[in-house]
Amino acid sequence: MCVAAPGKVIGIEGTKAVVDFNGNIVNAEAGLVHINIGDDVLVHAGCIIQKLSPFDRDMLFEIIEELENI
Repeated sequence: MCVAAPGKVIGIEGTKAVVDFNGNIVNAEAGLVHINIGDDVLVHAGCIIQKLSPFDRDMLFEIIEELENI
């Protein structure tokens, strides 16, 4: 099963974004969503599929934390 993961855009190089997942740096396709450096995003299968609002980001991290404690 593949799960989308939240990360922060730390760089943009053409249609690729450099995304930080808590210290894991990954390149992701950025052509589907308009993004800027500093945006929180949701990445699935190597593509940014959504820009996250601060509220959505916080809720997602709460859910992830709950799942880690099961």
